[in-house]
Order: sequence, then structure tokens, then C-alpha cells
Amino acid sequence: MRRPWQQAQRSALILAGFAATATLLLGSTWLATHRTVADNEIAAQSALLAQTLPADSFDNVLPASRQPLPTVIQQAFGSREALTFYTARHQGRVSGLIFENVAPDGYSGRIRLLIGLLPDGSVHAVRVVKHQETPGLGDYIDIARSDWAHQFGGKGAANLPSWRVRKDGGEFDYVSGATVSARAVTAAVGRTVAAFHRYHATLLPRDTP
Repeated sequence: MRRPWQQAQRSALILAGFAATATLLLGSTWLATHRTVADNEIAAQSALLAQTLPADSFDNVLPASRQPLPTVIQQAFGSREALTFYTARHQGRVSGLIFENVAPDGYSGRIRLLIGLLPDGSVHAVRVVKHQETPGLGDYIDIARSDWAHQFGGKGAANLPSWRVRKDGGEFDYVSGATVSARAVTAAVGRTVAAFHRYHATLLPRDTP
């Protein structure tokens, strides 16, 4: 009969063997899949960012161009959160910038945005990437629900005096009964355009020769 300490030692060795095998299997699985997972994440992010700029207007990998937004510009964006932006290039020349921004005053909370601007400061496209607005009512701000966000295309610094929804005396449409959602997004995009107009010399790097 085995002594208790021998039985305990045997059990410990068996458990250690199982643990080592499980660790090896998990490690092997991670090594085999992490590159694919990472590549898929980059591809998905690239596809989303690409929606905010003209097709074929850049030849760099957009996620790789990510930079933190300087604090002073972040404050001009009206955000207390740390924000980032992306620089699009075509043959070395800057062809657009994509900014993160957050509308803090949505009907149901914060609305996260991606805003694509051309070098002249005009908006190419706006995408709502995260929100909690009421389904079937305030969620029309999402491009997957309606074309509402298309109205920002082509607007720039010249439109800033009227960068509000029509209900507030501006030029942008909204859906009756869901004004708060449209007002929040419109204001956030307007702040982004205004900040770019003010700090464009800082945000637009010199083109490579």
C-alpha cells in the first residue's frame, strides 16, 4: 500500500502533467492563430476607416498611421477622452485625415464617430461606430440604418456658422422626435471641422518629396 505522501506526490505529478499539456496545447493554438486573428482585425479596421475617404485615394495601411491627437486639439474637439487620428497618403502625399471624436450628449449616452476630412478641410464622410440610441428612432444616425450622415459630405469651414440642425437654425436635417441624436452628431462633426480649420498646420504634415 502506498503511503499517503507517496499518493499525494503521484497525484501532484499527474496534475502537473495535465497542466503542462494544457499549456502546451493553448500555446500552440495561440501561435497558430494569433497572426490570423490580428490580420483579420487590421483588415476590418482598414475597411471601416476606408469608408470615410474616397476610394483609391490612399495607398498606405491606415491603421498603421494612427497617432494620438494633441491635447489642445482634443479639447477643441470637445472631448475629455484621449482621441486618435489617422493620416491617409497616396504616393507619399497626404490625401486625407480621419479623426475619432465622441459626441457626449446623445440621447442615450456617448456616440463614437469617425470623421474623414480631405486636405482642404471638407468632410468626405462620417461614420457612427458606436452608440446606444433608441432602435427605430435615434439610430438613424448610423449609416447602416439610413443615409442621414451623407448630408455632411462636402461641407467644410464655410458652413460653420450654420453647423446645426434645422430646428436650431442650422442647415442639417433631422428626424422629428429624435432631434437629440442628430444634434449631438452634427455638433461633434462641426467641432471637428472647426478644430481642423484652426490647427491644420499642425495636423497636416509636410508631404514627402
